[in-house]
Amino acid sequence: MPMASTNLRLGIPSKGRLAEATTSLLVDAGLKFRRSDRALFARVRDMPVDVTFLRADDIPVLCAEGAIDLGITGSDLLEESGVDLTARMPLGLGGCRLAFCVAQDSQLQGPGDLQGARIATSFPHVTGQYLARHGVTCRIVELSGSVEVMIALGVADAIVDIVETGSTLVANKLRILDEIGHYETVLVQSPTTADADLCARIVRRLEGVVIARSYCLLEYNIPEARLASAEKLTPGFESPTVSRLEEAGWFSVRAMVRRSDVIDTMEQLEDLGATAILETEISNCRL
Repeated sequence: MPMASTNLRLGIPSKGRLAEATTSLLVDAGLKFRRSDRALFARVRDMPVDVTFLRADDIPVLCAEGAIDLGITGSDLLEESGVDLTARMPLGLGGCRLAFCVAQDSQLQGPGDLQGARIATSFPHVTGQYLARHGVTCRIVELSGSVEVMIALGVADAIVDIVETGSTLVANKLRILDEIGHYETVLVQSPTTADADLCARIVRRLEGVVIARSYCLLEYNIPEARLASAEKLTPGFESPTVSRLEEAGWFSVRAMVRRSDVIDTMEQLEDLGATAILETEISNCRL
């Protein structure tokens, strides 16, 4: 693809689970493209957008420098890059924690105990900021690969690494000493983009899918005497849709409910006397 293209440039991770999740999100948002073999570029169908496949940790810097107009990367990588770049929106992907971890039998109990310790990490900038906030001076051993084994190898007294489920910590006989922060995948925008309107259009498309993935549509019938109580359980995004049924004294209710709450809500509605309770998936929305 010629570099002289005037299309909006969208940078996304080139490989790994985040790349797969990002591609799925873009396709669901109507930004459909096909990557040939291991090509570095792809053209979005029916939109003047070029997708560029990059290392996730390079995306914040390239976006800040104006090499790409929009980028999808982890908020941990955005913070680590140290660039002055604002995230447009979280994407609901790749939630994780960045944490100080030590051996299970370590005598270290808190940030104050880290004075003079050796810290292995691939996040030296964030780690340094954390240590400075706590007034602790350490030797940071910067690594680009896996750091879980560095304590066992005698390279470090503690590590700073991404924690997802915690199973890796257990496997390596580690425990969390302290958490630095919680992170997820975000969309970032270059301050020098020449097409702010198209960027805003893409943001709205992604918002529709991200919100839809967080909610489902719940429908049910409820006696009039219990309607007010049911509406408190399902207030909807703004308010529920309520319709009178042909059978006297009964109403039909439709409302958006968070996916994480839907099972509990269905049980509470059933206890309240609701019938015909149906959950419907929402694939996209505009709110």
